[in-house]
Amino acid sequence: MLNLAAESIEQDSPSAYGFALAGLARLAVSCTTLDESVRNRLDAVTRRYVKIRTPLLTGFRDYCRSPREADRPLVAVASHFGLSAVETLAVRLAVAVEEDLLIGHVLTHLQQPLAHSRPTIGLLTHAYCEDHQPNLVHVLGQGQAVQCGLLQLSGDESPLPERHVRIPLPSSLALRGVESFWPGTAAIRQDGRELAVPLGQTAERRAAALGGRLAATAEGAPVVIIRGGDSVEARVAAASVCAGAGRHPVLVSTDQLGGMAPWLFLRGLVPVFSQWLAPGERKSLPAVPNFTGPLIVLTGPDGDFESDGRVLIEWRLEVPRPAEREILWSTRLGSSDLAHRVAFEHRQTAGRIAALAEQVRDEAAHGKTIAYEDIRMVARRGESIGLGALAELIPDEIGDDALVVPDSLREELEALVVRCRLREQFAQSLGPSIKARYRPSIRALFVGPSGTGKTLAAAWLATRLGIPLCRVDLSAVTSKYIGETEKNLSQLLSRAEQTEVVLLFDEADALFGKRTDIREANDRFANAQTNYLLQRMESYDGITVLTSNSRARFDTAFMRRFDAILTFPSPTAQERRALWGTHLGEEHAVSPAQLNLLAAVVDFSGGQIRNAVLGAAVAAAQESVPIAYLHVLTGVTTEYRKISRQLPDELKHASDREA
Repeated sequence: MLNLAAESIEQDSPSAYGFALAGLARLAVSCTTLDESVRNRLDAVTRRYVKIRTPLLTGFRDYCRSPREADRPLVAVASHFGLSAVETLAVRLAVAVEEDLLIGHVLTHLQQPLAHSRPTIGLLTHAYCEDHQPNLVHVLGQGQAVQCGLLQLSGDESPLPERHVRIPLPSSLALRGVESFWPGTAAIRQDGRELAVPLGQTAERRAAALGGRLAATAEGAPVVIIRGGDSVEARVAAASVCAGAGRHPVLVSTDQLGGMAPWLFLRGLVPVFSQWLAPGERKSLPAVPNFTGPLIVLTGPDGDFESDGRVLIEWRLEVPRPAEREILWSTRLGSSDLAHRVAFEHRQTAGRIAALAEQVRDEAAHGKTIAYEDIRMVARRGESIGLGALAELIPDEIGDDALVVPDSLREELEALVVRCRLREQFAQSLGPSIKARYRPSIRALFVGPSGTGKTLAAAWLATRLGIPLCRVDLSAVTSKYIGETEKNLSQLLSRAEQTEVVLLFDEADALFGKRTDIREANDRFANAQTNYLLQRMESYDGITVLTSNSRARFDTAFMRRFDAILTFPSPTAQERRALWGTHLGEEHAVSPAQLNLLAAVVDFSGGQIRNAVLGAAVAAAQESVPIAYLHVLTGVTTEYRKISRQLPDELKHASDREA
């Protein structure tokens, strides 16, 4: 076995490996467990790499001035982190242990009675020491190789000379030119998604410009902070910045950063961190110990990072302009007319366009021409919109015949649809006072008693616009912890801006209520939360619909920020007649006269009529017959019982005659 070990360490030309093993020959002379042939081979290695009467370290330093191609990464990392020649040889020996089992056997014999197959500080000291270099044990135990994490000491309580050293596996592989990943990291790839198109100052040019500024300074390379709501889009932006610098990004999702710096240096990687800050929050930049290369931080629109002396460069991702979106759609769909319509009616990011186009192509039948309805259908499903548990997708398709409202209210809703569709274009012809602060956002308040169709109208609006409707889950957004509600809303609104959805805040006065006089500490925090909501909703670039039973519950400062306030009144008798018809459908046995009686006498809202019809359907299903008048009366009676009211006498007499 030892003979084989000796053969495995012989080389034909000088190398760092050979110099590292040459130091072992110093110990082989006194090692009684090695047979004579092994000691002779080790001695031959020494003579091959070190000239007669030339100290080992001197010969190694001379070699490092013009190393072999395979040793250049080792020499480069040693120079960058300021490793001594002894530490550099220790690193190379540690790499050899990870590559060759037989080297570990040799070390085990050399370190008897310690049963270590990795080199100890004591062995390295005796193998590579020079007479004029004192305290080498401490140099190895606390030197730059250990400080930067290229070498790691065993965590036991043994004396320092008995503690063994190892090199992290990713760093060992990187020194040998093998691709590897640090635990808790992952590669970021552009995945074919463009950030923008070649029109003026595009995102690609911006990314390339940022990449050109990533050169290191005395304080370290700059830190690029990319702000956006779409995590996929932000990662693509990070990949573009790194491409401009001739580097590759790696997403870091672990807090175990010790020892990562040499691995990043060897592979030429840029670490990318994702940290979402709450409004007003200030946080120190994430840092890899001993790493002075460029960093990228992905975050939302709020909060700030404190610099550690590096230059901070911010890039806020914006939604592409309509002309840019048109080229993106045209490139992916091949139809200029369709691309023009979709681009000017839908305000979507480049990443969202890429995802929707891919889904449409995958679902389209072979040879079928893609139509606008295909894109609309895919967009309405709301797949991968990234809102998570903060909002619930409502996929209901609500047509014009399902929405029964007064004519005046329908006209207001139609005007709201037009404004939503043209929210990017119609301000272009207006004066500078509007253009200066204009944002393509729409905020609408639907006010009215419960069950009058406010939520239904929001679903109708989303259906007409061809975009998803997402109802905000207030229980998931609000938090008892100070600042958490604002942080959740910041994430929700930022992601929604990048996706194009209609955000529905049901019973919105729970979040957007009036500010109160400060009597307790809780009042101060509640007012601060309301202030943030007022400011954030004004800067939000999407479409929001808020519903409430009363406009009086909202803060007066927020009322002026609404683009439309629509009142949903209780339905009139004529409207109730239409509601009964749209809910019952065609397959029923209720006569027109009976429907007229129900509409005239039963002063229900649309929601109550819906519940009554569902109750009637259950009663009819039990008898396996179409819905009849008596079944409807059963449902109506149940609804009256819910609100503690009696069935009107007119219905009682009618039911007696029917019976």
